[in-house]
Amino acid sequence: MSKNVLPATQILPSPVLLVEDEFPIQERLLKIMRDLGYTTEVIRVAGTLADARRLAAAQRFALALVDLGLPDGNGCDFIAELRQSDPSLSILVISAWSTQETILRALHAGATGYLLKERDDLEVMLSIRSVLRGGAPIDPFIARHILAELPQAKEESADTGPARVVPPSVLTAREAQILALVADGKSNRDIAEHLLISRYTVECHITHIYRKLEVSSRTKAINEGRLRGLLK
Repeated sequence: MSKNVLPATQILPSPVLLVEDEFPIQERLLKIMRDLGYTTEVIRVAGTLADARRLAAAQRFALALVDLGLPDGNGCDFIAELRQSDPSLSILVISAWSTQETILRALHAGATGYLLKERDDLEVMLSIRSVLRGGAPIDPFIARHILAELPQAKEESADTGPARVVPPSVLTAREAQILALVADGKSNRDIAEHLLISRYTVECHITHIYRKLEVSSRTKAINEGRLRGLLK
């Protein structure tokens, strides 16, 4: 038995609700859950908020793995509904979105933990194990980002003068490459095929680009990239 599988003597909380709209990621997470000792019979999969709400209305779940960017809405609303109906439910967000606003919204809605999709299978497995054991895992990138804001917040709160301007973060070579492809009009799927990487990895990079450029759309990212000399 793999050392990552929970001990056989430990009862796995079930059933499990998996809310994820992309089939490859569904399959990836199902494999991780099987490696943890779950059987597919106790896992219910929803690709939309509507499906997730229908499943949640039909039965109570012990664990929910929830994506935020769904075809018919934001997963944060569903997390709030789950938390209201069952305060003891363990809810782990597994998402490509990493903006501070989105993270805090999900946590305020009632998420137990938050993990980025770009993490490898072992990291995802360890986070799920942590939730099953009563933990509240936060993605290392997110934790560093939040902690980095704390000293700045303290400094600004004690300063009676104007707020200190923080220089913009520089894009990595991969992020700059993806921004250029976005500017060429390529979709996330086109970019993934062009760079031979997964679509959710592209989404993670684009999320980071938005955060670093302080924008919320592809058009704004292109305009900001040109203003900063990142695009020709």
